[in-house]
Amino acid sequence: MHVLILGGTTEGRRLAELLAGEAGRRVTSSLAGRVAAPRLPPGEVRVGGFGGAEGMAAWLREHRVDALIDATHPFARTISFNAASAAATAHVPLLALRRPGWVAGEGDDWHPVDSLEQAARVLPALGERVFLTTGRMGLAAFAGPEPDLSALWFLVRSVDAPEPPFPARMEVLLERGPFTLDGERELLRAHRIDVVVTKDSGGAATAPKLLAAREAGIPVVVVQRPPVPEAVPVAATPEEAAAWLRGLSG
Repeated sequence: MHVLILGGTTEGRRLAELLAGEAGRRVTSSLAGRVAAPRLPPGEVRVGGFGGAEGMAAWLREHRVDALIDATHPFARTISFNAASAAATAHVPLLALRRPGWVAGEGDDWHPVDSLEQAARVLPALGERVFLTTGRMGLAAFAGPEPDLSALWFLVRSVDAPEPPFPARMEVLLERGPFTLDGERELLRAHRIDVVVTKDSGGAATAPKLLAAREAGIPVVVVQRPPVPEAVPVAATPEEAAAWLRGLSG
């Protein structure tokens, strides 16, 4: 059984690890190539795009893929919808592997929005020193001229250095999670952060910033994740995804 994992996430790597030791299982992980030094999963690895839904469908056929797992980032909307179209065209079973989203707790001051552009519009009313943790992609939403955020200062954290356009007043922090609560507390204090912007990525690796913000009474702008394509089944953990695959082969 040949399984293609659209990966690049912790869950995708974990699933590849779970499947690597199973007899009769060939595992290929596909990475987008947007990170300069990705953590490679076990098994076969391909890097780069497919050329849209049609290109992915052709790849599925050519390489005789028996099952497709979309374990991309919860905000990788385009590739998720391409995967749904390609799987339907190639008649390959598809599962989306999505870590659960974060849930606000007592004491949280969360401001949910539907996009980075909406996040930019609500920022001036919430603070002046922004901890922007949405990654290096999409910084143009905070670069102006509308809304005018020139009075705000941004601390941008990402794995790789961002490319313009980006906010006029900005410091870049190149780091890869997981992050600790003590570290996030110190970061907020040292940079005098008074508002945090994050995507609802879920998972434990970057969650400590939310608890640190709660403790400090700092508002958090949370960009809601896009929906999974209609009719695509969803697994919350790599273990659930592995069980789904065993059901197909059983």
